[in-house]
Amino acid sequence: MGAAEIKALRQLTGAGILDCKKALTESEGDVDKAIDWLRAKGISKAAKKAGRAATEGSVVSYIHAGGKIGVLVEINSETDFVAMTDDFKTLCNDIAMHIAAAAPEYVRRDQVPEEDVAREKKVQIQRVIEEGKPEHIAEKIVAGRMGKFFEDICLLEQKFIKDDKKSIEQILQDAISTIGENIKVRRFARFVLGEGLEKKKDDFAAEVAAAVGG
Repeated sequence: MGAAEIKALRQLTGAGILDCKKALTESEGDVDKAIDWLRAKGISKAAKKAGRAATEGSVVSYIHAGGKIGVLVEINSETDFVAMTDDFKTLCNDIAMHIAAAAPEYVRRDQVPEEDVAREKKVQIQRVIEEGKPEHIAEKIVAGRMGKFFEDICLLEQKFIKDDKKSIEQILQDAISTIGENIKVRRFARFVLGEGLEKKKDDFAAEVAAAVGG
């Protein structure tokens, strides 16, 4: 692995040079997997901080598209002091903006209802069968597609809108390493103006007339 990759991983995790090199080797250069490898080994400083209680923090609001989309998100830190820092406030605003743009449905994959996961897996298995994929790779294909399913709906697994090379989970880990405290996204709510409401009959008729040219 190159020195630049090792340095970058060290900055993300606070782990030693040799540990970062081994992690990248074990994960074949995949940074996400290398971070997970270090955390699993208990080497990453961010991993150690992630076990500490985070009961302070802030509830942040973000309004987008001229008042058409609104987000409330609760992000926890360990102390009030950190919650008042510019770095923490910037992180909160970035995550709220991301939620407005990317429309996740859950924070983590363990919050996705089991019936939804089972239904999606069934659909993907059927797709693989219809595509005629060989049995020995079918399981890997389904696993990959399920990963994409979770990435689409789970905040922590989504690619950050400001940097699609990093997930929201990585952004949080970066912040933990930089700020020095455990930080967690606890919950969020996303509001879209008029979502779920039925349009008035006259409004609907006008839209149909406009669509067909009169």
